[in-house]
Amino acid sequence: MKLTIIGTGYVGLVTGTCFSEMGNKVYCVDIDDGKIENLKKGIIPIYEPGLEYLVVNNSKNGDLFFTENLKEGLDNSDICFIAVGTPMGEDGCANLEYVLEAAKEIGNLMSHDMIVVDKSTVPVGTADKVKKTINEELDKRGVKYNVHVVSNPEFLKEGAAVENFMRPDRVLIGSDEDDVIETMKELYAPFIRNHERFIVMDVRSAEMTKYAANAMLATRISFMNEMANICERVGADVNNVRAGIGSDSRIGYSFLYAGCGYGGSCFPKDIQALIKTSDDHGYDPKMLKEVESVNNRQKLALVNKITERFGNDLRGRTFALWGLSFKPETDDMRESTSLVIVNKLTELGARIKAYDPKAMDIAKEYYFKDNKNVEFSSDKYHAVDDADSIILVTEWKEFRSPDFDEITKRIKNKIIFDGRNQYNKEIMKDMGFEYHQIGNGS
Repeated sequence: MKLTIIGTGYVGLVTGTCFSEMGNKVYCVDIDDGKIENLKKGIIPIYEPGLEYLVVNNSKNGDLFFTENLKEGLDNSDICFIAVGTPMGEDGCANLEYVLEAAKEIGNLMSHDMIVVDKSTVPVGTADKVKKTINEELDKRGVKYNVHVVSNPEFLKEGAAVENFMRPDRVLIGSDEDDVIETMKELYAPFIRNHERFIVMDVRSAEMTKYAANAMLATRISFMNEMANICERVGADVNNVRAGIGSDSRIGYSFLYAGCGYGGSCFPKDIQALIKTSDDHGYDPKMLKEVESVNNRQKLALVNKITERFGNDLRGRTFALWGLSFKPETDDMRESTSLVIVNKLTELGARIKAYDPKAMDIAKEYYFKDNKNVEFSSDKYHAVDDADSIILVTEWKEFRSPDFDEITKRIKNKIIFDGRNQYNKEIMKDMGFEYHQIGNGS
């Protein structure tokens, strides 16, 4: 098939590239000419395992094109995906400015009937707004084309997005038009040999499903962090509690890890958007508000442990910070716990020596460029030199089994504050480390 993807951010680039891998002819469109020129050269704006190879290979094969010219894409496509950003507005709602601008441009430029797919995460009712916007532009032009707007939310996990797209748990289509549904089923057929994974429903339910899924996952994380905080106070170990409740088939183990809070571009924004949608429709979503509240408090959990240990005046103290991205296998620092920890500790006078395998450049150029108390280390051991302790924020694989003998030689105090519970408390004690975990009061 011939497709246009509007937006070459995280979702748009992965979506377009993976469709091209299956032999579809894909035009990826963006208004950022610098980004487009880099993509033509095989330089991608994000770190995502496996993505760079697919971009380069499919561009060479003639199946993947990058352009600023939306008309070129629309003239040569039957399906157009809207995959632009929906950032959080000042009132917490999802900002639909870019989605509706894309819809307006489609209406201005389309030259035949088209299926328009909302791939961006958007509030319930957005498909109606997109269709209305496109038709208003068609009316201004005095032309008549059939526009079929479909909801097709993404369920990609950063760090495993290519794998998720190629082997999805499910593909969700919101539409009540049989012909459109069949076309979408044909498009996704190479990715879903098991047709039970192709789920069809009405548009508004599809839009709601994306928010409900992220809200459920965020709730599980905040629930376990709440349990962790109780465990610390009653003398229990949340790691053992997880093993006990996760073995229940009704619960399972996924998203039950206690830690120092979730971040990223999805959970915080989508929880806020769902709260705003609920408020707008006269419902007070108390559980969702508490999920967010628990998470905001949890981002200070390590800071509180550090100040309990060293006091509130951290002048003269140096901390090695392992991990800046909000999760492993990505360079995304949006809403990362590391931002809260670094900013709070440096406010208290501390010096931070930070290391992350992939997020160093964006941290230097954007997040901490004006913070003189933050320096960046070439590797995890260099960060430890003369540090008062290690703060582990992101559970990258290279942090799982470090050389503790090497750390002992370099660190000032053998103290670790572990925000992801990576190590065995008894083993750390035997090696002479003072070891602080999340949710371990035993």
